[in-house]
Amino acid sequence: MKNTQAALRRPHKKLSWRNYMKRYGTLYLLLLLPIIFFIIFRYLPMAYITMAFKQNNIIKPLFEVPWAKKHGMEWFIKAFKNRDFLFAIKNTVTLNLLDLVIGFPAPIMLALLLNELNHRSFKRITQTVIYLPHFLSWIIISGLALRLLAPTDGLINILLGKVGIAPIPFLNKPNWWTGTYVALGIWKEAGWNTIIYLAAITGISPELYEAAAVDGANRLQRIWHVTLPGLRPTIITLLIMNLGRILGSEFDRPYALSNKLVTSASNVISIFVYQNGIKGSQFSLTTAVGLFQSVIGVFFLLSANSLAKKFGERGVW
Repeated sequence: MKNTQAALRRPHKKLSWRNYMKRYGTLYLLLLLPIIFFIIFRYLPMAYITMAFKQNNIIKPLFEVPWAKKHGMEWFIKAFKNRDFLFAIKNTVTLNLLDLVIGFPAPIMLALLLNELNHRSFKRITQTVIYLPHFLSWIIISGLALRLLAPTDGLINILLGKVGIAPIPFLNKPNWWTGTYVALGIWKEAGWNTIIYLAAITGISPELYEAAAVDGANRLQRIWHVTLPGLRPTIITLLIMNLGRILGSEFDRPYALSNKLVTSASNVISIFVYQNGIKGSQFSLTTAVGLFQSVIGVFFLLSANSLAKKFGERGVW
């Protein structure tokens, strides 16, 4: 014991550069590849952010393109004067908020239910079944939805008709389309997201459950007073990350499920960028839109992180 304490008190010798690299050089080599990847595919393309402040020209080299009018803010002004863009913002925020409010608690509840199952075989089968939709693309899911939810010959409406319920326009009216969009998103991703929460539950000490049982807590009380507090840091971290994407939008999900009857609800920012940037060749305009999305996303991320810290949580950083 005395020798150990003496060794801890003894000052550590500073390694020379050569000895340091001999000891840790392989770790730096392992880091080299991801660093190169981020530099080439994440940081170098950021130079083209300046397209948002320059004239719409992709033929000339970027540094030769003149600056846009109105002190470089021409494309931002044009975007906010565009009625389609304002509708796209509204639809994006609406769909993301519904995903957050309805879809975010779903994997938490699934993880709690799976954690309470004692039959291992049934638990594994259930986990597999609810994970599988994650591996399907939205193109496949949209095809299934069209066949199952069609108003005339869809299986769901056929079954509803047999019990005397009128056909429901799941994908043909904006309000019904929005509900279907959120429900399909939960079905696809809720099972996969339970992996994170189940992993967090395994980190909770079994002694806490034993102590709660000794104190007379039933199953629901143990979930409320032991499991959920143990999951709170994970829930807050994922919530902050989701809030950072509140103005972000997938492309394949709304585009695959959309049709001409529901464009008032389905046209989100990513579709606006596709139609105006790729199809319309307005690259500077859509770069300005993308930059606006990123700035708002960072603002929400920082705000949510600061709010979490004020309530005593660690936050993301």
